Amino acid sequence: MSIRLRVARVIAETADAVTLELVAEGRRPAYRPGQFLTLRIPSDRTGSVARSYSLSSAPHEDGPLKVTVKRTQGGYGSNWLCDNAAEGMELESLPPAGVFTPASLDDDLLLLAAGSGITPVLSIAKSALAQGNGRCTLVYANRDERSVIFAAELAELARAHPERLTVVHWLETVQGLPTAAQLRTLIEPWADRAVFVCGPEPFMDAVEWAATELGVDRVHSERFVSITGDPFAPVPTADDSSEDVAAVTVEIDGETHEFGWPRETVLLDVLLARGVEAPYSCREGACSACVCRLRDGEVKMLRNDVLEKEDLADGYVLACQAIPVTDTVRITYD
Repeated sequence: MSIRLRVARVIAETADAVTLELVAEGRRPAYRPGQFLTLRIPSDRTGSVARSYSLSSAPHEDGPLKVTVKRTQGGYGSNWLCDNAAEGMELESLPPAGVFTPASLDDDLLLLAAGSGITPVLSIAKSALAQGNGRCTLVYANRDERSVIFAAELAELARAHPERLTVVHWLETVQGLPTAAQLRTLIEPWADRAVFVCGPEPFMDAVEWAATELGVDRVHSERFVSITGDPFAPVPTADDSSEDVAAVTVEIDGETHEFGWPRETVLLDVLLARGVEAPYSCREGACSACVCRLRDGEVKMLRNDVLEKEDLADGYVLACQAIPVTDTVRITYD
């Protein structure tokens, strides 16, 4: 399922962040605003590592895919790309994935980002302004003016949509690190909107606390965990020899599949082994790319680092971590 991408251009956004313009072989992959790519990055020690980077381009825009990468201290993938990515280089990628995307671009949105967390948030904002009719408020926190990624593009968007886009910058050198209490006061006028947040863990935790204090039902958070395995490894072959199987029905891309599900095998491996092109990225329960919905039956997840209690209550599960509990299970990919 991997795709080949050629680096068409490398754009220096700030002193420690670059945007890679990527051109796919053949047709450009479809994606939704807020989704990410998982790239295979060469490594002298392990051969390669896999890292996920959000798309800063928007689906309606013509031209290449764009991912924006900011150096992180001790981060192998981000430093390798910032130091080595060059025009003409080819990279292997998994298809666009992720669920950090609005249900409707017509909704009023409250978007919060810190540092490189602006990447998926920018894609959402551009899409909503171009293809929806709702209003957007963006709160963007950075260390100082020089570290503001997409400063010019955000200013231009605000000029082009003065009635629909409000951008609030928070600079640590001027205002200090934003506290949860300060964020609560700041976002209160827009607390009735759909909330999306991406950035360092402390910032997202502070936003989620502030939103909870204001009675916000749901905060959509994008949290990345470094992938330790190899999601590019060959998919397992189907094992039909097990006698301990559940019966599973899976609805995906307008098709219905029915087969036996060995109880010790996660759903994603069963689907891939049977040639079903189910979405995935990390295969470790850390990214939500493989999320699907349990309609009937019961499953157990071996690991879950991303789905929140509201997601679980709505029946969402991770295909890469789900094993059957009941004898029959029905799954859909919405």
